[in-house]
Amino acid sequence: MDRRSVLKALGLFGGALLPAAPALARVLGQPAGAHGEGPGEPFSYAWLKGMARHFAGQRYHSHRLDLPPAIDDLSWDQYQGIQYRDDEALWADDRDAAFRMQFFHLGLNFHTPVKMHEVVDGRARPIPYRTDLFDFSHTDLDTSSLPEGLGFAGFRLLHHSDWERDIAAFLGASYFRATSASLQFGLSARGLAVNTAMSEPEEFPEFTHFWFERPADADQVIVYAFLDSPSVTGAYRFIIERVSGDVIMDVDAALYPRKPIERLGVAPLTSMYQVGENSRRVAWDWRPEIHDSDGLAIHTGGGEWIWRPLANPPQLRFNAFADNNPRGFGLLQRDRNFDHYQDDGVFYERRPSLWVEPRGDWGKGSIQLVEIPTLDETFDNIVAFWNPDKPVQPGEETLFAYRLSWTGRAPRPSLARCVATRTGLGGVVGQTREYFSWRFAVDFLGGPIDGLAGDVEVVPVIEHSSGRVEITSARPLHAINGYRAMFDVVPPEDDTTPINLRLYLKRKDNGEPLTETWIYQWSPPPMDQRDLHNPTHL
Repeated sequence: MDRRSVLKALGLFGGALLPAAPALARVLGQPAGAHGEGPGEPFSYAWLKGMARHFAGQRYHSHRLDLPPAIDDLSWDQYQGIQYRDDEALWADDRDAAFRMQFFHLGLNFHTPVKMHEVVDGRARPIPYRTDLFDFSHTDLDTSSLPEGLGFAGFRLLHHSDWERDIAAFLGASYFRATSASLQFGLSARGLAVNTAMSEPEEFPEFTHFWFERPADADQVIVYAFLDSPSVTGAYRFIIERVSGDVIMDVDAALYPRKPIERLGVAPLTSMYQVGENSRRVAWDWRPEIHDSDGLAIHTGGGEWIWRPLANPPQLRFNAFADNNPRGFGLLQRDRNFDHYQDDGVFYERRPSLWVEPRGDWGKGSIQLVEIPTLDETFDNIVAFWNPDKPVQPGEETLFAYRLSWTGRAPRPSLARCVATRTGLGGVVGQTREYFSWRFAVDFLGGPIDGLAGDVEVVPVIEHSSGRVEITSARPLHAINGYRAMFDVVPPEDDTTPINLRLYLKRKDNGEPLTETWIYQWSPPPMDQRDLHNPTHL
């Protein structure tokens, strides 16, 4: 296939997006207008990687489509009213199928047509768009204005345990999300992050093509994806299973840069944190806590477990945690107590945690965390990903493999884990405060402190990057059968430089660590806000 034919095949020739069915028919060797019929053409992950490698050497063309006004101007409620017909779901005619696929319509914020294929016995055929695949009865949309071959926006995956509620969805750029046993959606993952939280605009690669392999195994389904952006192309394979209610995805990614990428984000996770026990900056809502995730957990290559509570900072914050061959990381929702949220509409306590487990050696790099200020819960303001030390270069193939676990039972360290972080004005109640300080109360539960003998003395080990620490303690917290560490941080005068904190508990007699490592970054307020007599604004 020559360059012009390949570009036409994926709808990239001349900067115009060709209709979905003819474009895919050409790339798979089918005549235009076959509408998914016929034997199809051979398909494999190796073929997909070859296509991604080829297009990395070609000029990028945007996949975005100017949509007809009828769907471009839809409100959120109108867009939600477009429903895929249950009887048209992929594999709905197979009574033994454990999975079914339904597709999302273009419209609202989704302007990129995504081309779909089914793979049967190693041969792929396109799945063409038709308006009669959708139920528009809940909208006032005039479907006569929709052109043939308009295309789909993404897909949702359903499992035989409940054909009414999807367990995973891929929609928008390279975003996707899944549920745990609670069947609640929460945070999202992405195929790739490019130049997140830098001075230049972030780039959002897109999954532009999907291939669905008809399941030969009742317990799993395999999805392939082609990723494209101005900086990189990629070939992805997702092996998706449902295990004890959780969704498990084994991901293989082959990346082919078009140009050098300054900050590559592998296995990126995106979540929301507005208000929590430790971060009350915008606590004007009636609900005590509002977040999809409450912390970043890291299991380092050296075996250390780290817990970093999330926050809603006044300015964008970026942190990098260097590691070599990490064992895992994830954005977790550890707090599962309804009373802490009081939200009986979206049930934040049921939101899944998402754990990334690398397969093979990832080498040196860092797990990077971005926290962006937000005023409400509709904005995903938390991003975490792996950034390799070795820069990716054009002409090279970079491979990553990892497992994503969408779960309510995230991996736990053998040591006691942090279950709450609270902050507030420091000092001693009833005594005059001579200077400003900030209190930290950190609770630990489980592991070796569970049933620890009463005569064992436990001490906190605290590190701080600036200022000074005072009024330190570690004592049993009988209400949770755990321990609470407390300390105050006194920041330097007239200095708002963020202070990095590190804490764990150990036995005093033998120095044995009892807890995972708690880390935190606190930004002291300006001097004119350190009013000891009126601290309500802090």
